[in-house]
Amino acid sequence: MERTPDEILHETLAAAAPGTVLREALERILRGRTGALIVLGSDRVVDEISTGGFPLDIELSATRLRELAKMDGAIVVDQDLTRIVRAATQLVPDPSIETRESGTRHRTAERVAKQTGYPVITVSQSMQIIAIYVGNLRHVLEDSTAILSRANQALQTLERYKVRLDEVTGTLSALEIEDLVTVRDVAAVLQRMEMVRRISDEINAYVVELGVDGRLISLQVDELASGLDDDRELLIRDYAGADRTGTSVEEAMANLTELSATDLLDLAAPTRALGYPVVGDNLDLAVTPSGYRLLSKVPRLPAAIIDRLVGQFGTLPKLMAADPDELLAVDGVGDLRARAVREGLARLAESSLLERYV
Repeated sequence: MERTPDEILHETLAAAAPGTVLREALERILRGRTGALIVLGSDRVVDEISTGGFPLDIELSATRLRELAKMDGAIVVDQDLTRIVRAATQLVPDPSIETRESGTRHRTAERVAKQTGYPVITVSQSMQIIAIYVGNLRHVLEDSTAILSRANQALQTLERYKVRLDEVTGTLSALEIEDLVTVRDVAAVLQRMEMVRRISDEINAYVVELGVDGRLISLQVDELASGLDDDRELLIRDYAGADRTGTSVEEAMANLTELSATDLLDLAAPTRALGYPVVGDNLDLAVTPSGYRLLSKVPRLPAAIIDRLVGQFGTLPKLMAADPDELLAVDGVGDLRARAVREGLARLAESSLLERYV
């Protein structure tokens, strides 16, 4: 499958993150104030637009890149970033390719990136910046201190949003136990889930750029956002689907992802994403969960058994009211598992109601 420019840029940022050979070389070039033009890939198209210079085919190292950057011309490395293929070469891309840059080096870099599909890195001698070109994208590498500061701020925001998500999720669980859920309650949880997911993605993008400097932040994000995607899917399965709203689970998840930041602030947006029409007081419409989310919290209950239980009883209230004989009628549910389901749901009900009312 062909990679998108965003995916290529993400991979390039990881390859040029602090702690990598490429980043060390770029910082050496920056300190040396010599400038550089480096193509991260080599094939027939790159060969066709390369003139002069000399072939090398030697192992890539920070020292070698730094020394070769002292010469005029571009440096070409292989796609795996393990070998230096050419040095001191003149790149002559198609001049008809549109470019937004003004400097010769940067105009060449943007055109080569568009023509070859490979990332191209420039180190500006005068402006002292490192820029990455991928297709129509341009990204300037920042100092780790600035990125770390933004990442820490985002992490603090994530912690606050996660606390609020836990609160509305706990409220929803209590309402599910009492069979008092409305569309508004479901939309509020989905809204918070999507906000937490987006902040997590933003921090993970910082972590990629930080490289070895972002390990601690990565651990914190993993702890805060652990299981979020699974919880979101289970919640959508509880309240959406072709048989409920005419919108499949996959469509609902895609609809949520496509919401703009402004739309997400309105509870009507996640409601529409699920497939519920928003008319008048429709947000206060009573809805009943299938039970996927709460059943997933019962210890050692396989997903296949959860599907069979939901398929047999249809809704969470019916499942909670089921007697042992009715549970035993479900394929794969024996005495021990039936007892585990009843006791597990009872404990969840007790803890959810205590959190809500005590």
